[in-house]
Amino acid sequence: MSVAYDVVVVGAGPYGLSVAAHLRGRGLKTAVFGRTLGMWREHMPKGMRLRSHWWATNLSDPQRNYGFARFCADSGNDKGYPVPLDVFVQYGLWFQQRAVPDVDETYVASIERQDGQFHITLADGREVASQAVVMAIGPHPFANRLAEYHRLGHEFVSHSSDHSDFDRFKNREVIVIGGGQSAIEYAALLHEAGAKVHVVARRRIMWLPPDRAHERTALERLRAPNASIAPGWRNWVLDHLPYLFYQFPQVWKDSYNSNYESGATDWLRNRVIGKVTVHEWRTVVGCEAVDGKLHVNLSDGATLSVDHILQATGYKVDLGKLMMIHPALRAIIQTDRAIPLLSSRFESSVPGLYFVGLTSLRAFGPLYRFVAGCGAAARRVAGAVARARFTRSVPWRPVTAPATTASPLPH
Repeated sequence: MSVAYDVVVVGAGPYGLSVAAHLRGRGLKTAVFGRTLGMWREHMPKGMRLRSHWWATNLSDPQRNYGFARFCADSGNDKGYPVPLDVFVQYGLWFQQRAVPDVDETYVASIERQDGQFHITLADGREVASQAVVMAIGPHPFANRLAEYHRLGHEFVSHSSDHSDFDRFKNREVIVIGGGQSAIEYAALLHEAGAKVHVVARRRIMWLPPDRAHERTALERLRAPNASIAPGWRNWVLDHLPYLFYQFPQVWKDSYNSNYESGATDWLRNRVIGKVTVHEWRTVVGCEAVDGKLHVNLSDGATLSVDHILQATGYKVDLGKLMMIHPALRAIIQTDRAIPLLSSRFESSVPGLYFVGLTSLRAFGPLYRFVAGCGAAARRVAGAVARARFTRSVPWRPVTAPATTASPLPH
């Protein structure tokens, strides 16, 4: 006989752990399935650093007992900038042991909906039932692998999420495709692992100015207040009014999200400039594997002969890639562009099925691309699940708003 829960959280990354902590804080019988910080531990390379400050790197629990500052005090780690990947992983495990101690690291194999509740089958064959499910699966299933490289084998082409280190690329020549923070940092790490590296970016590299978070004058903070993503009033609004973005027309939100550039941090400059060949405003227009090498043609007419292409092309949400969702359930989840349509409570069109993290970015904005969005998502979802535990007083509907040509967020 299956075990019954009020809510099951699928995924034990920053969003899954934070949501679970808030659900538990409301007295709900909660199960969490997935490897704790699995994406961070298995699909990010050694030596990587977070671009956010320690104060923007907190996981969230209801009493705010387990923030990054307390972890550093308990563990003796430094709250320096930038935060090393291994320190953040230590923090995540520390948080989990205290706020969500009963994570089950078994993966979910199938999620179905029958008779008004969810039936979850685990990879080891166990079955559980739940009134609600929160999908906090992280970005890994959504790796954006460009179609033009599908015909080439894994020995020639990979995605940045395929690697936990770059030792295999020593003395090899590699093209990194992309121009954002990940692409530039991965280029630096490849170079430091002994590879010869080219970066091919379809736009310019937008370098952020040197970090001065602790040195900025009162006037500078007034003009561009500190915020978790980067200084500026727009980012400050995302921090302090984390649900406001949802209220605006989707056409405006799509434009804002697609034009949002977080840039490459200044602390990468001396690890890349003069050490990595950067091809800005270029694209790959042709690529063939010949005698164990890749012959690559760029849009400016240049030809490169390399050993491997690394796609630092980010992630693209596609509900069809979540194979653990049973086809019958997937068919009744309303989507647009293969992305679940969400209510203001992060709830999909299927009552009791919630999506947080990257899957909510289109509806709620760029804050939810970062760890900094954990707390806002966790509070909203936990409140919604707790209310629905007793009654579902209003039907699901996405919020609509009148069209506008004005920019809703301050400049």
